Amino acid sequence: MDGEISTEEVQELVESDADVRIVDIRDERSFAHSQIPGSENLPFRELTARVDELEGADRIVTVCPHGKASVQAAQLIGSYEGTADARVESMAGGLEEYGMKYGLVRGEDDEPAADAESTESPF
Repeated sequence: MDGEISTEEVQELVESDADVRIVDIRDERSFAHSQIPGSENLPFRELTARVDELEGADRIVTVCPHGKASVQAAQLIGSYEGTADARVESMAGGLEEYGMKYGLVRGEDDEPAADAESTESPF
């Protein structure tokens, strides 16, 4: 792992359409609810089995709700032989901080909740 990256730096990468893989490690349902534009979902519980999908990437940023689990994910990804040459970072502050500053986009398949009580946190 190459350290942490700020939410501001991630936003700059998104806006500049940089060659970066933003890996959201939340479960599929949370990812479908809201995400950083252009990010991809690779749930933490599947990461070990699917890390080879990141092979050949030049830069990878892991994201999670609060910026804690993404550190572990970045360490795991960085230890994989196929990503040894990649710059692997975790987004400090997590999606909570990013969403407060820049907003998150709603997933294409996400259905609006029937009522307020069934609304779940995006995290």
